[in-house]
Amino acid sequence: MLHNARMTSRPDGDFVVFLIGMRINKPLHVHKWLPVAQAMPRMLKELYRQPQLGLLSHEMWFSKTIILVQYWRSMDLLLDYAKARSSEHLPAWQRFNKAIGTDGAVGIWHETYKAAAGTYENVYVNMSPFGLGKVGPLVEAREGLQSATSRMNAG
Repeated sequence: MLHNARMTSRPDGDFVVFLIGMRINKPLHVHKWLPVAQAMPRMLKELYRQPQLGLLSHEMWFSKTIILVQYWRSMDLLLDYAKARSSEHLPAWQRFNKAIGTDGAVGIWHETYKAAAGTYENVYVNMSPFGLGKVGPLVEAREGLQSATSRMNAG
């Protein structure tokens, strides 16, 4: 649903922003990068099937470098998923290390940020729910929520 008004997302409590991606360094080595690219959709399916694992939402962009922005309920849940022997992640990570390791064909990376009230802000205009706007309730950014500073302080 498109919101023409100026909106802001007000998630309840702390959350984690997890940026993860891969870069195809050797495009002709399809046998190296395709299995890596196929691993994340399996993980996302698993995470959405089991919301108790902690993933709240995600967005994805494709180019030479593929990036996913994920929103998690907590750092503990993210780390538990990463280490769980029964999850899709750990076997995928082990396959990557065995098949690619440091040969340079495919780069992978991630960054993790903890967010608490008063440490983030957001605004969306002429947008369907997107990013953090899919995590917390969207409210109209007026009456004390019109500026980035006011949205930060309203946390």
